[in-house]
Amino acid sequence: MSFLSETDSMHLALEANTLRQLVIKMLARAGSGHTAGPLGMADIFAAFYFHILVHKPEDPSWEDRDRLILSNGHIVPIRYVAMAQAGYFPLEELDTYRSLGSRLQGHPERTRLLGLETTSGPLGEGLSQAIGIALGARMDKKDFYTYCLMSDGEHQCGNTWEAIMFAGKEKLSHLIAVVDRNTIQISGHTEDVMPLEPLRDKYEAFGWNVLLTDGHNIELFCESIEQAKLETEKPTVIIASTISGKGVDSIEADYTWHGKVPTSEQATLWVTDLEKARANIATI
Repeated sequence: MSFLSETDSMHLALEANTLRQLVIKMLARAGSGHTAGPLGMADIFAAFYFHILVHKPEDPSWEDRDRLILSNGHIVPIRYVAMAQAGYFPLEELDTYRSLGSRLQGHPERTRLLGLETTSGPLGEGLSQAIGIALGARMDKKDFYTYCLMSDGEHQCGNTWEAIMFAGKEKLSHLIAVVDRNTIQISGHTEDVMPLEPLRDKYEAFGWNVLLTDGHNIELFCESIEQAKLETEKPTVIIASTISGKGVDSIEADYTWHGKVPTSEQATLWVTDLEKARANIATI
């Protein structure tokens, strides 16, 4: 069963393409930031902000909104551009990214920008924050979902596993975690730095419902979210296979692009290539 029409699938693919272009332009203007992770998560952020989330960009503090927690805050460029494109703030504000006094800092700060649920930076804290929100929602008899986006590398942090154990014990079925399983981190490949596999077995051992999906197939990802919502006794983790730097052939799966940005010349070439890819999407 498909949860997306052909029109919806095309719309989300085009949005993901737009988000990638906006990220590249924003990073090149700022001259600092993270490139690989934001590009790799563009499809998932397009799915969330333009299909999955129950939210009101015009009312970011709406009580019954879904909560989206970004644990690996360094990929916040993709969240900023998704929020701007969705109408949380003007697109022109992206020009202020990482500048003094801007609401759009290199890591998200909740008190600066409505629509950010938490402040994040140090890895390994986001799932604990999401658990607190999900547990509070259950106590208050609220039906919204709490989503937590996590890097695979932060599973090398002990606090992450304490949170995984706690969520399994509490059977937080309205908590859905998404792991960006791109297999790289700033210093190399995860399985060389500190092996994580078998990741699925580990989550299952701690009482989680585990789903595997292709993080670049928006239709499959949306189907995984719907499957997760059918689980009423366990928290769910969606392990999404992704490619860092997705959309820019020359940097895909290259961990050295974790924390550097394109020059203006590179940005122009990359955006041109994405425009060509966009034309292909529109003719499918």
